[in-house]
Amino acid sequence: MTGITRRVRGAAGSVAYRLPVGIERRLLFGYYQRKLPRFGKPVTFSDKVNWRILHDRRPLLEFTCDKLAMKEYARKAGLDRLHIPLTLWSGTDIGDLRTADLPEHWVLKPNHRSGLVYFGTGRADLRELATVTATWLEEFESSALREWAYSKARPMLLVEELLGPPGSPPPDYKIFVFDGKPEIIEMVNRYDGNQQRLYRPDWSPLNVLYGPQGMAPIAPPPADLDLMLDIACQLGQPFDFIRVDLYDAHGSVIFGELTPYPCGGLERFRPASFDRELGEKWQLPAL
Repeated sequence: MTGITRRVRGAAGSVAYRLPVGIERRLLFGYYQRKLPRFGKPVTFSDKVNWRILHDRRPLLEFTCDKLAMKEYARKAGLDRLHIPLTLWSGTDIGDLRTADLPEHWVLKPNHRSGLVYFGTGRADLRELATVTATWLEEFESSALREWAYSKARPMLLVEELLGPPGSPPPDYKIFVFDGKPEIIEMVNRYDGNQQRLYRPDWSPLNVLYGPQGMAPIAPPPADLDLMLDIACQLGQPFDFIRVDLYDAHGSVIFGELTPYPCGGLERFRPASFDRELGEKWQLPAL
């Protein structure tokens, strides 16, 4: 959700008095979607993401915005061919990295937030990291975007192994899973203008834009597409909807994260009819 996070952060930080969450969500939705919301009787996928933000407090979702808890969930699934990135360090005091045994390349990110990442090399430069991470332990998604599951994530930092060669991460495959069934794959290449493309599970491309990114050229399917879909099915089975993010690199399928609130329910699908089509796949739970 990095695009929405960046655009909302400045505006949210300048609000002196917060509106009730329902009103605030409707104003945000109208501004970004350019249409009136239907949260009371949600029909589109975007409506239903916002319905979840406003109403869904099930224990099932509590761990889905905690990166360490997500990895533990994926590990307990016992999927032999799923690689889970190694956690090299975790904690709240960046000074503890002074004695950490780090590899040549590594990644630092917060456990409880989205869209913040630092690519490190060799021994940690503590002065630089203290500056970079000065606000990282603060809350944002749970407070400014009102995304409840983030409030359950532990505020801490973690260091992981780097995925792919330095400076060129592998493509990100975001698989939209409804009741254990993959319906849409969003392929994002962050080092090619952050372009993205949507595909059906059989890899037939869709002429649909999601958010402000440009549409990427049609790409060949990942070598392990069938395996990726099977893994997404298994990880997504307990949820009425979850997005399962995976990478395909070095002959392995790599776990990225789970996402219960894609783009905060604020990014637009173009054409808008696809938002309704995708919403029909999602049967909301009875709370």
